[in-house]
Amino acid sequence: MTTNKDQLSANLRMGTVMLKVGNMNLMSNYYQKALGLDIVAEADGGQYLGRGTEPLVHLQPAGGLHIPARGEAGLFHTALLFTDQASLAATVASAAQYDPQLFAGSADHLVSEAFYFTDPEGNGIELYWDRPRDAWNWNGSSVVMDSLALPPQQFLTQHLTEESVTGQRQAVADVGHIHLQVGDVQTAEKFYVDTLGFAKTAGWHGQALFVSAGGYHHHMAMNVWNSRGAGPRKDTLGLGEVLIQLPAKDDVGALSERLSHHRIAVADDGAEIRFEDPWRNQIRVSVEVAPGNVQS
Repeated sequence: MTTNKDQLSANLRMGTVMLKVGNMNLMSNYYQKALGLDIVAEADGGQYLGRGTEPLVHLQPAGGLHIPARGEAGLFHTALLFTDQASLAATVASAAQYDPQLFAGSADHLVSEAFYFTDPEGNGIELYWDRPRDAWNWNGSSVVMDSLALPPQQFLTQHLTEESVTGQRQAVADVGHIHLQVGDVQTAEKFYVDTLGFAKTAGWHGQALFVSAGGYHHHMAMNVWNSRGAGPRKDTLGLGEVLIQLPAKDDVGALSERLSHHRIAVADDGAEIRFEDPWRNQIRVSVEVAPGNVQS
């Protein structure tokens, strides 16, 4: 059980998600044309794509690696958060038009409305909008979520506007949360809650765990729907790194000390720390930087 001093800052933000990719042209084309992202920066052969000056996804070439099997640990989806339903509708529409076969479903989660896609190399993507926080229901420390029907065409009819289509690339988007596939939920909770310092906000029949900082519904989630019993990851395409941003250097230092206390190997260069979760997912924690500054 974490104490308040062991919990991550309420002002935590999720940062740029790094993906190892096999076909840069194919993947870059998808993220630009389907999701309406622009190239914010280029470095080491890779591309940072985002909205405005805010990088959301880092595509890093990794030729020679294979796409992970469905049951391996790794990425379930990267979730991009939009500020309003019209902005969400514009990107849902462009993603559906790019390749309808990459649409994977939709759901009303009570706290949010979400649409799911799969990129050309099998990485999951969620596009979503949050309902106002005062509309969320809590049962003690657990937020009430569900997966109710959300008909895509009805949503687009209600919310897609000419203004949101023409202004798609100017609309703000953020990495709202990251959802992982893991081998078991109990180990995930011990690591992400008891050690790392997130607060548990929801569970799902022992099959999924949702965690956050600052009373958000979830900044990260882990499930075993495809991957129950999965062991440590091999070096594959897909998730390369999860970036967590904290508001101050002292927050990063405190986390480094906490991880070391729990005998988690930490690479600490004084500015940021890097470590692995129990399935060898790479996690980097740094001080939040101003929008437009790419951290490589």
